[in-house]
Amino acid sequence: MKLKRLGRTGLKVSEICLGTMTFGMQADEATAFAIMDKAAEAGINFIDTADVYPVPVTPETVGRTEEIVGKWLKNRREDFILATKCRGTMGPRPWDEGLSRKHILQAVEASLKRLQTDYIDLYQTHSPDPDTPIDETLRALDDLVHQGKVRYIGCSNYQAWQLAKALWVSDKYGLARFDTVQPRYNLLFRQIEYELLPLCREEEIGVITYNPLAGGFLTGKYRRDAPPAAGSRFDIMQGRSPLYHQRYWQEAQFTAVETLRAFFEPRGKSLAQVALAWVLHQPDVTSAILGATRPEQLEETLKAVHLQLDQEELEVCDAVWYSLPRPRDPSIAVR
Repeated sequence: MKLKRLGRTGLKVSEICLGTMTFGMQADEATAFAIMDKAAEAGINFIDTADVYPVPVTPETVGRTEEIVGKWLKNRREDFILATKCRGTMGPRPWDEGLSRKHILQAVEASLKRLQTDYIDLYQTHSPDPDTPIDETLRALDDLVHQGKVRYIGCSNYQAWQLAKALWVSDKYGLARFDTVQPRYNLLFRQIEYELLPLCREEEIGVITYNPLAGGFLTGKYRRDAPPAAGSRFDIMQGRSPLYHQRYWQEAQFTAVETLRAFFEPRGKSLAQVALAWVLHQPDVTSAILGATRPEQLEETLKAVHLQLDQEELEVCDAVWYSLPRPRDPSIAVR
């Protein structure tokens, strides 16, 4: 497992970050512990979570994932880099969400308690909050850094202009800046290559990508003429949130996956491993977030860290991307 420098910081993290959004929903506590054990054995030292997890988000389950992660980390905290997020709805009151100073300060205390730690290595805003001035958000985060409750700050689901504005505000007022960004990125979604990745390259922002397997769509297990398997991401999200179906359950995406599978299977290469290996191959990516619902699933996909893609294979991946229709709205929805 390679270690990479996180943006311009002195922090080094594993090239795979363990995603935990299934913990407490698709994976119960015992299974989650087994997945984290498997990740640790593989050399993963980076864990990402959020206060609203597990997904799909419900008022009854928010915070459950952090509690599970906190229990597992309790006696090994210094061996891992821990990242979490705030922004989502955590209660019934109007200030129980967003990126106001009030909510951020409440959210971090609640996360620290659930995670059973006195500091968070990377604290991220889960998505932009148009109702709160960015300087208010950054001042609250800057205070947390100075208090030692947060080591670094980052953002998730920001477009290039939003990140650029935040960096300008931090520079203008001498505040802690976003050292990382967490965007969606995979073989079927590469819009961030146009503006966000060049900005991150120029400003030395760490890029922690999520959805490298497109929520499991790039495993090739879904068929256009059959409903999603019971318990899968697409099955669980169906009826609660149209997010994943809107992203991937489209004719063009099914055709793209079939093309990739037809090319790589005769070469003895798993589509899931190819999809992850492709993300890891991209020079601007610091770490790719990989989740699982079973430890065996994680173990199998992690073989991608040793998989090399030759020039012909990379060109096939590019051709598939160029064949996909471009969405009218390039904005990045929150997962």
